[in-house]
Amino acid sequence: MNSDVVADRDEAAPAVSGGGEESGDRFARLRQQLGFGNIGAVYIFAVVVIVFSIWAPDTFPTWTTAKTVINQNAVAGIIALSLVVPLSAGVFDLSIGAVMGLTSLFCAWLMVKHGVGLAPAIALTILLGVFLGIVNATLVVVVGIESFIATLATGSLMTAAIALIAKYESITGPALSAHSFSNIATTSVIAGISSAAVIMFAVSIALWVFQERTAAGRRMLATGFNAAAARLTGVRTNRLQFVGLMISATVAAIAGVLITSTLQAGQPEVGQPYLLGAFAAVFLGATQFKGGRFNAWGTLLAVLVLGTGTAGLVLVGAEPWAAEMFVGVVLLGSLGLAAYERARGTRRLVSQSRRRNRKRAAEKSAAEGGATA
Repeated sequence: MNSDVVADRDEAAPAVSGGGEESGDRFARLRQQLGFGNIGAVYIFAVVVIVFSIWAPDTFPTWTTAKTVINQNAVAGIIALSLVVPLSAGVFDLSIGAVMGLTSLFCAWLMVKHGVGLAPAIALTILLGVFLGIVNATLVVVVGIESFIATLATGSLMTAAIALIAKYESITGPALSAHSFSNIATTSVIAGISSAAVIMFAVSIALWVFQERTAAGRRMLATGFNAAAARLTGVRTNRLQFVGLMISATVAAIAGVLITSTLQAGQPEVGQPYLLGAFAAVFLGATQFKGGRFNAWGTLLAVLVLGTGTAGLVLVGAEPWAAEMFVGVVLLGSLGLAAYERARGTRRLVSQSRRRNRKRAAEKSAAEGGATA
């Protein structure tokens, strides 16, 4: 009977230990999920909201400010989201600013200079974006030019085409100021949220579904992490990169239509200022939620964080350069802290692994000693 009790105790001990280890693993996972390296932008967003709510209590913490931030950053969000897919596939698209500018001007040119109707003009503009994406993809995937160089070159050619069409002048006319066109981006849909912002959220959902719920999206992420390894497993990496560049140009063309509707004009240099902010948002967003993977929700969060800080600085009457400084500080700070968090997590895992190995070695040595005795 006593031996049975001892045996039961020996069997129960590992179960208790295993439960403790499982609990510790759950705590470690929770700590990792809530760590700065995973949701740092959420903490930054909370700090920004608190600081400006105290600094400008009468104007900042209001729904008016919130919807203004969302509406004013809708186009910037769409442009940033256009980069998620190609970057997930491991290719850069430096032409999105030029694509946005060219398609914006093209839409205005069709409607004002040639009297093309609203629906055909929008359709032709988006088809132009598809065509520009095919050009980029052909140069990168088929010809084999590095994406960084190829899209930089095509962006320069698009900028030249903009100058050729507009001759450095804005295109305006009654067709662009008509409600049927201007309302495309500015119509209030829900509680003051504009149609452009709704499109931004719709694009985010579509990208999330594509990346997380489709085999093609998962293969694209695998391509971005290691194209050679993905290719060896049978993934058609070239096709995925081709599609990624097409999608980025198409989404940028949608942004081009929306910015034309917002401004009620086709402006030659409207796209280039969005390029740097888009890359900043998408790389900051990659540090959120997915551990280094480019993702839609992280990108959208980054856009709103940067937009909220900029709006707060405007409300408190800060100098114009303060907004640029804020973006730089947020990017450097969040990326640096995220890198530190990842490094600390790696050191923690190494330390835990070493402790487990020492424990196993001690148990093995004790067992061998008992067997010898």
